Amino acid sequence: MLVLFTIDFVVFKYWKFHFQNQVYREITFTVQSLPWISIPTVALFLLELRGYSKLYDDVGEFPSGWFRLIVSILSFLFFTDMLIYWIHRGLHHRLVYKRIHKPHHLWKIPTPFASHAFHPVDGFLQSLPYHIYPFIFPLHKVVYLGLYILVNIWTISIHDGDFRVPHILRPFINGSAHHTDHHMFFDYNYGQYFTLWDRIGGSFKNPSSFEGKGPLSYVKKMTEEKWNSHAENGCKNGKLFSGELTKTE
Repeated sequence: MLVLFTIDFVVFKYWKFHFQNQVYREITFTVQSLPWISIPTVALFLLELRGYSKLYDDVGEFPSGWFRLIVSILSFLFFTDMLIYWIHRGLHHRLVYKRIHKPHHLWKIPTPFASHAFHPVDGFLQSLPYHIYPFIFPLHKVVYLGLYILVNIWTISIHDGDFRVPHILRPFINGSAHHTDHHMFFDYNYGQYFTLWDRIGGSFKNPSSFEGKGPLSYVKKMTEEKWNSHAENGCKNGKLFSGELTKTE
């Protein structure tokens, strides 16, 4: 249901128009890959929950428990964003791209259903930072679960074609507009949440949609032209029916 609510209607028409059976293919690929991704993921979860990680239950275990909890949320986001950037960029290397990461790039204009349409190795590698963090840093179990859910929601959102971001956050947040350009232009915007590492790594690209050149702008323009054409034809047909339209027109 979450995926359905995040779909932009205009872009959905664009997907249907340009990519035959794209949503079906994305879902099929995801369903085939997720079981394989889940096997090592479950193994890591078991290690984390059986005391091999630094997950904890009681906020009061630390003198500044609540402050530490808030800091851990921020550090989790920045730590995982950093690692995912480099893992993702590494997956674009010519030695591994074609075999592992290319399946995810089949979709030049992805839909939310492409969010988990990865080769199993690709999907697991990009999830590793979330599991590495609690082995290195203390993290509350409930916060960990909440962040893991948030990560999946965010992954869906950057594939949903909804490019709306508050202007004040546009320089910092790696949203759907950035990630769509990544799918379209390949060598830019590898980040997950933020634009920081793309800026540091020289791979940042200001989203084309923010400049009025992106797919959403194109689709809206195409839709407007179609409606204008229909309106014009309707007007002419009305004149013809009423006898007002002459050959000179």
